[in-house]
Amino acid sequence: MRLRLVLAAGLAALGLLAGPARAGQTFDTVKSRGVLNCGVNVGVAGFSLPDSQGVWRGMDADLCRGLAAAMFGDPGKVRFVPLTAVQRFTALQSGEIDVLIRQTTLTMTRDTTLGLRMVIVNLYDGHGFMVRRDANVTDPKQMEGMTVCLSPGTTNELVTTDWFRSNNLRFTPVLQERMQDNAQALQAGRCDAIGTDATQLAALRSQFTRPGDFVILPQRFSKEPYGPVVRRDDQEWFEVVRWTVSALIQAEELGVTSANAEELRKGSPNPEIRRLLGTDPVLGNALKLDPAWAFNAIRAIGNYGELFERHLGPKTPIGLERGMNRLWTDGGLMYSWPMR
Repeated sequence: MRLRLVLAAGLAALGLLAGPARAGQTFDTVKSRGVLNCGVNVGVAGFSLPDSQGVWRGMDADLCRGLAAAMFGDPGKVRFVPLTAVQRFTALQSGEIDVLIRQTTLTMTRDTTLGLRMVIVNLYDGHGFMVRRDANVTDPKQMEGMTVCLSPGTTNELVTTDWFRSNNLRFTPVLQERMQDNAQALQAGRCDAIGTDATQLAALRSQFTRPGDFVILPQRFSKEPYGPVVRRDDQEWFEVVRWTVSALIQAEELGVTSANAEELRKGSPNPEIRRLLGTDPVLGNALKLDPAWAFNAIRAIGNYGELFERHLGPKTPIGLERGMNRLWTDGGLMYSWPMR
């Protein structure tokens, strides 16, 4: 016993024993401010785009609302901060925003060198190219000498450069910060292709005057898992963001929707549903939130499947199949960590 105590004391002195997580600045600031500052894209259909009344719509915008609902019980307690790819990490590092939910690929170097933390995957994607239909390109290897519009500071810039170099092909990059500017340049003929993630290509094309004039090539060249990003200064805040997204996936796995959440909260005998919806308060207590934190998020924006189908699915102008974003029980990659 004495030997174990001595070893434990030595490990603790070296910082090798995990202790209880300390409350961090972001969690406390968000709670006391009463409003979530959420960084989103400056405007991509299906993800975050203000409508004619200035209301932000899209999957990322709704994830911001879901997080606000989990924190405050009110999805309206969110301030949207539109950011370009170049601005996004600086805005998070400086404290201008509390969380970044903006089509951001989770990568090792971003997670280890920026003072930030990649939280959890909320969408699986892959890099692709969109070209004019009359270019008669069916394979990127036919893109020799093309001008490709890209956004600087993105993984897509690197993926495109690496792919052309590895295939001994030439291309001319045109770097523009706003993806909407790239879309306009493609339509106007100032570039021959756009290189970015396939979901973004579909979102951009849905806004074109003549979307049928453009083709998204089927080949994919990278793994692009999207997810929220927070500062590396607050374990409690990190956990709230991670488990709120996970709760939406768990809700779909359990058949909990925005329509039936209230009924299930009152009468479900399923212990997993009772924990998720706060009838059993164990999960809320673990996050230092109201027991109904996940219930409030699900009721506000729906489960993960509802979220995807509403903003990106086949019945939307973007028209994407779930693919990799199906639940693991349906052959996809979406998988909630056990919530118990």
